[in-house]
Parts: sequence; C-alpha cells; structure tokens
Amino acid sequence: MTAATLDVDLVPVLADLGLTLGAFARAIGASKGSAHRLVTTGKWPTRSATVVQQRVAALLAERRAPAKHWAAFRAAGLYVDRLLAPMSRKAPPSSHLGEAPSPATPEAAEQPLEDSMLLECTPLTDQARKAWGLARSPFADDVSSRDDVFASPATRRVRAALLDCAMHHGFIALIGESGSGKTTLREDLEQRILDEQRPVVVIKPYTLAMEPNDVKGKQMKSGQIAEAIAHALAPSVQLRSSPEARFRQVHELLRDSARAGHRHVLVIEEAHRMPLATLKHLKGWMELKDGLRRLLGVCLVGQPELDSRLSETQPEIREIVQRCEKVHMEPLDEHLQAYLQLKFARVGANAADVLADDAYDALRARLVQIPRGGTARDAYSICYPLVVNNHVARAMNAAALAGWPKVDAQVVAGS
Repeated sequence: MTAATLDVDLVPVLADLGLTLGAFARAIGASKGSAHRLVTTGKWPTRSATVVQQRVAALLAERRAPAKHWAAFRAAGLYVDRLLAPMSRKAPPSSHLGEAPSPATPEAAEQPLEDSMLLECTPLTDQARKAWGLARSPFADDVSSRDDVFASPATRRVRAALLDCAMHHGFIALIGESGSGKTTLREDLEQRILDEQRPVVVIKPYTLAMEPNDVKGKQMKSGQIAEAIAHALAPSVQLRSSPEARFRQVHELLRDSARAGHRHVLVIEEAHRMPLATLKHLKGWMELKDGLRRLLGVCLVGQPELDSRLSETQPEIREIVQRCEKVHMEPLDEHLQAYLQLKFARVGANAADVLADDAYDALRARLVQIPRGGTARDAYSICYPLVVNNHVARAMNAAALAGWPKVDAQVVAGS
C-alpha cells in the first residue's frame, strides 16, 4: 500500500480489540507519538510505513478483529497489501519506527521480523476448519500410529539407524532442531519394537530439569543411569549402596537379561543438556560386555547444541566423539508437498482443496533463514514439521478470514 494516510477510524477498532493507545503502540512496534498520530490523523510514519502496515494487519489477525473492521481495512487496501507483500526481512528496531535505527542495537536491525512468528504455536481456527470442511485440524494430535509418521528417504534412514542401534548395541546421536521430528522418530522406534515383538528393552532415564550444571537444574550422573537400567530390568531389586557394588549389580542384570535373549538400548532425550562428565562416562556403559558381546546400546537425542558438545574440540570426551555416529534430521524441503498431503489425508481431506500449487514453493522460500550478519551463502532451511504445521495453520486462518478459496503463494507470503 502506497497511501500516506489510512482512511479508517481506529478509535472504535482499538475499543473492540480492548487495546489502549500504549498497548497498540507496543503491539505494532511504534513510539507512542507515532501511534497517536496514526489513530488521530491516519498518517503512517514517514519511514518504515510498510512494516507498520503489516504489523497492524498482523495485529488484526491475531486479535481476530470483527468482520466490519476487516471490511474497512480491505477497502483501504491494508489486508490485500499484506497478502501481496511478504514482511520485511530487514525490519528496523521496534522501539521507534519512523526514526533511524539506533547504532547501539545493530542486532535488532538485522533480526527478521517474522522469525519468532514462524515458531509460534498456531491452532487452526473454527472459521478455517469450516471453510474447508475439516472435522479436526490436520496438525493437532497428528501422530497416533506409525502410519501417521511421514516417511521421506531421510526419515527412513533415521528409522533404520535407530533400529540398528537398538538391535546391535550401537552408539548414535540423533541431532535436530526443535520441531524437526526427533521425538516422533524415537517414539516410532518404541512402537516398532512393540508391534514387531522385537526382544529389545528400551531404557529411558528421566531428564526433567536436567542441566549441564546444578545452577539452573540438576545434572544427570552415572548413578541415575544405573537406577534407570535396574528399574527397567528388575523393578523390585534394591540397588546396593556402594558405587562398586551398584555398578557390578547393574552389569550382572544386563548380562542375565542378554543371556535370556534380550537387547538393551539406553535412550537419553535432551542430551544437549548432559554434563560433559556424564557424556564421558558413557564409554564405560558401552564397554559393559558378556564375553565379546556388548550389553547396551546408547542413543542420544538432542538439539544442535549436542553437535557442538560432541565436537573434536572437546578433548575431555574425545573417546566418546570417536565412537558416536551422528545422525542429523533433515528439513522437508522437496518432500514438503508429500508431507502435507499425508497430514490432510489422515483427517479425510485433500491437500489440493486447501493449498494451491504455488503455495509449496512459497512455503519453502518463507522457511529459509539467514543468520544475523550472514549472506545468501549462509542461508539454511527450517522447513521442519512443527514449523510447517504452524505456518500452514496461520496461512489457512488468514485465508479463511479474508474469504480466499485457497492458500496460495500470496497468502503464504503475507501470513
């Protein structure tokens, strides 16, 4: 939108949304003076007007403004412009839009405006479900059986690596961003073991409040791992008090279980928060054997920080780094369309009825990130299941609110 003024009375809009002038200013990232001028005169800031316009439109969508206000804004071209123009990837600081960026806060000037929005949990509205006749959201409680797990070539490789670790007492680290599907694939392994009646005991120490040190939480130590193994193999057995006797007891439990035909895999979630000392001690657990046969496999599951912790630059755990196979979760990217087709099919819907053909490329483009201060060479994809789910839900909500028949590239770019 190129108009310098907004021909909409914002006073009743703010009243219906329950916003004070100060709250409105904070929501759109403008100074109180700029917000007051916009409300009283309809004048947009002389600088960064497009960004403010897009933020106002986003505020209307987030607050679910009544239809009468949307009609006025659409007549003024605001919402249509929001659909046509993606949000600026170089937004100025939010404290004083309309003024030059402060040299004291260069990070704010480089932070993409939509970064945090892409990661927000976005439920599908009733209006969106009604618009496409959906009995329930394709993205809520979307995995309840192994058939619900999307099987891309990369996913199948991860599945195979996890099963191999469990069956042959391997040592792997499954590394991926939040929402990339790590926990889903770990649960898929457990379900596969149950469904196929494989003789594998999955041992999962509780990692609630686990931190690398005791300042913010509790460290996981080898004693906790010993307790988890004993509880999984012999819940009624009382562990001995001395460390020597306790670990010998756990070794015997693993040996006897293996001789009875069982395999064992230790799965540690949130492994990026493990103390280095405990990571180092994993070598000892891996070396528990009955003759030449290993008794325990280890699978670490963690976010990208785990990759750094399992680095050759950590000399104190080099023995672990040399033995651990890293398996990385890959973004959906070229498999995005097949993923979404599965999601909609699982709720009895057809993705083609909701998403236009050009929406997929627009989604892939929207989910490419460039680090602060980086260039196009540093770009990386965050096209992971949870991010995709949230963004498609937000685009569907926006399209339904505007009365668009499908989510197309324009809707994706503006939502």
